[in-house]
Amino acid sequence: MAQQIIGFIGAGNMATSLVGGMIAKGIRPARIWMGDVSQDRLDELSRQHRVHVSADNAEIARRADVLVLAVKPQVMQAVCEALREALGERQPLIVSIAAGVTIASLKGWLGDLPVVRCMPNTPALVQAGATGLYAEPSVSAEQKELAGQILGSVGLTFWFDEEKALDAVTAVSGSGPAYFFLLMESMIEAGRKLGLDERTARQLVLQTAWGAAQLAITSEAGPDVLRQQVTSPGGTTAAALNVFEEGGFRVLVDSALAAARRRSEELAG
Repeated sequence: MAQQIIGFIGAGNMATSLVGGMIAKGIRPARIWMGDVSQDRLDELSRQHRVHVSADNAEIARRADVLVLAVKPQVMQAVCEALREALGERQPLIVSIAAGVTIASLKGWLGDLPVVRCMPNTPALVQAGATGLYAEPSVSAEQKELAGQILGSVGLTFWFDEEKALDAVTAVSGSGPAYFFLLMESMIEAGRKLGLDERTARQLVLQTAWGAAQLAITSEAGPDVLRQQVTSPGGTTAAALNVFEEGGFRVLVDSALAAARRRSEELAG
């Protein structure tokens, strides 16, 4: 990937995180171009990362071997259609990180270009992301590797054989951070009601969440075994878990993720 020109259309938090991760993995800033509607944002990125910047998306499209589309889904069609002519000259690999925008739509707006569609999540902002990827048949093995390296610079990557699998990825990991944030939020509030001050409750909850995740990641045992190991019969943990189970916690999780997948399917049309 070090010899490829990687262009970004859109310079928001996710694109900036990808660029930071790529540079940390050894990609020279001189190989990276970033475009955005905000010149102030581009000037900031130029100072921070020493990458090339341009307010002209077509200029970036004409230079790039890999073009990462990192704009909001609602403006994707307009952005793509404006790039169609410039992209036809170079035929780069297109990598889309926009939720709900299908490859069929992208090809309709851009022309018949090789496309990899990705579903990252917000922990990529701290290089702890999980990204699902799907490459349509015209993507070469080399291009697939390039896309994997770009998204892999900010966390783990998982390739899927069917595009529709990304709807399940959206439900599990794309939207997943919000589920954990809701649990953290609820535990902090419950801690306050139990008499802890807000700062202490927040620190206890966040450290516990971080520690539990680290333990689950580093342990050979699965989460079910780890849960059993900290649950003494008749103890305090068992009392709390019984309330979760009696309240239909597992069924609620199943229903929530199914709802997220259905909505992802609806947005994809």
